[in-house]
Amino acid sequence: MKKIEHLGIAVKNLEESEKLFESLLNTHVYKREYVEEQKVTTSFLRAGNNKIELLKASSSDSVINKFIEKRGEGLHHVAFSVSDIRYEMARLTKEGFTLLSEEPQNGADNKLVCFLHPKGANGLLVELVQDAD
Repeated sequence: MKKIEHLGIAVKNLEESEKLFESLLNTHVYKREYVEEQKVTTSFLRAGNNKIELLKASSSDSVINKFIEKRGEGLHHVAFSVSDIRYEMARLTKEGFTLLSEEPQNGADNKLVCFLHPKGANGLLVELVQDAD
């Protein structure tokens, strides 16, 4: 794993949350994107070399909607940048981690993504992220 790629924050109202985090981080949203596979609308901000991804459910059966219903708004996941997502998926499976998908999925920001089950990481949802190009 190369670095933390971004922090994902689940939100109920994307527009209000964008304003809040723009004010907090003294920056502006640079990208908003709908990700059909995840049933989520994302919004990205930069804070120095770091990225924050705001996640708003686009349907009632979205994972983000279920997360907010159970835990409320807040930190949803930590994403780590990887060079070879399939290699990391195989390596982590051998280490005993449970993947939430057998193949990488299309994610926001032109990325391939795979999530690890939080039970294997002290309750933290971990996302592996690789550039799709």
